[in-house]
Amino acid sequence: MKLGVYTAILHDRSLPEALEVIGSLGLTGAEINAGGFLGTPHLPVAELLSGDVSAKDYLATFEGTGVEIAGLNCNGNPLHPDPEVGPEDDDDLRNAIRVAGLLGVDRVVTMSGLPQAHPGGQWPAWHVNTWDSGYLDSLDYQWDEVAVPFWTEIDALAKENGVKVAIEMHPQNLVFNPPTMKRLVEKTGATNVGAEMDPSHLFWQGIDPVAAVEWLGPLVLHAAAKDTRINENCKIYGVLDDRFTRIPLSENPTSLGGKHVVNKWPEDSAWDFVAVGRGHDVDFWARFLRALEQVDPNMAVNIEHEDVELGQIEGLQKAAETLKAANSALVG
Repeated sequence: MKLGVYTAILHDRSLPEALEVIGSLGLTGAEINAGGFLGTPHLPVAELLSGDVSAKDYLATFEGTGVEIAGLNCNGNPLHPDPEVGPEDDDDLRNAIRVAGLLGVDRVVTMSGLPQAHPGGQWPAWHVNTWDSGYLDSLDYQWDEVAVPFWTEIDALAKENGVKVAIEMHPQNLVFNPPTMKRLVEKTGATNVGAEMDPSHLFWQGIDPVAAVEWLGPLVLHAAAKDTRINENCKIYGVLDDRFTRIPLSENPTSLGGKHVVNKWPEDSAWDFVAVGRGHDVDFWARFLRALEQVDPNMAVNIEHEDVELGQIEGLQKAAETLKAANSALVG
């Protein structure tokens, strides 16, 4: 399999420096951020679209490094009702698709987004366990009046640019599990939209990522390598741990657009994102890679490092070590 790194973790380094790190890990792919929640230190989106920077000049940075672009990433909420968030994330996604087309990159990773519960609502509303009929009424609105028209447009734009859009199945989005992924494709008739398989968000929902790959089959377009550790406290707090707290603005919390910022993770959390291998062993990751290989032997699998217990390079080293061992077992 093609193993690489999502370079958001290396945002404090220049693109050449980030590529050097990836190469030193024995990996060959770089997934580059193109907008959304995070900045674009490794991709001059506006300049590429305007022609101030040519695709040829940008791609020359990769020559001789042994590392190639393994997708663009534009995670945000393009369906957000806040006019300071949704339209900007929408524009970022469309521009990421256009830039991918210019660069000859055939994968853009994003999230489905999450709209308000009803017309005029001010906050995104995530409905699960919809035992009350009102929730289903709201879901009908979210899907049929907001998401389906938007994603029909995005599918057409992706097709026009020779790109496949891979949706990360992420809670707090309309598409958060395999059935909702398939629902989006079926409702839109999409040909250029499918799934990014990120096991970390599936683990804590109780979903088996290997079974999910097998169930989605050819809808799986791309993959992330990020692990989750279920902690002892999960026995008390459960996976829907709601003990997040506000981070003072003086501490410069990560912006999610407009007035929205990331909250503080519970200190004695029910579960945590950890480096690949610190939640599940090499055997799992070998089975995961094998399932992906059955769909597409050339699929990119990129490390996403969010383990706060490990440093920037330490976490990447641990993840790369585990993934390469899993890949060797696959080859063997």
